[in-house]
Amino acid sequence: METDPREARLRERLEAIRVRSAKSSSWRTSTRYLNRLTNRDGFVPIKTRLSREDLAFLAGARDEVLTFADLGVRLLDLHRPQEAGGISSDPDNPIRRCRACMSRWPCPTFRAMAESLDP
Repeated sequence: METDPREARLRERLEAIRVRSAKSSSWRTSTRYLNRLTNRDGFVPIKTRLSREDLAFLAGARDEVLTFADLGVRLLDLHRPQEAGGISSDPDNPIRRCRACMSRWPCPTFRAMAESLDP
């Protein structure tokens, strides 16, 4: 089966973001410490050593996070429940299906997103 060029571009972009993110350093531990150094103006005066990979990641991180958030919202808009219709043995709890993939709700796409985004 032939790959859709849009899917290939999306996969390529996601893989590039993944590689760039994996090469950069995590700031999670540093931010806990840095938060305590915030001055009266709301800034943290710091000196740090950043690798090229860190700079490349930080340069595009905001835009990429916004893009992922938009993607997530669009996926949620597509993969949402709807009543399956038909006769149900339990009218108070009708069978629901995903309006995009028609799988039983919650669909695999929604479950994967929920598992990935749940802290």
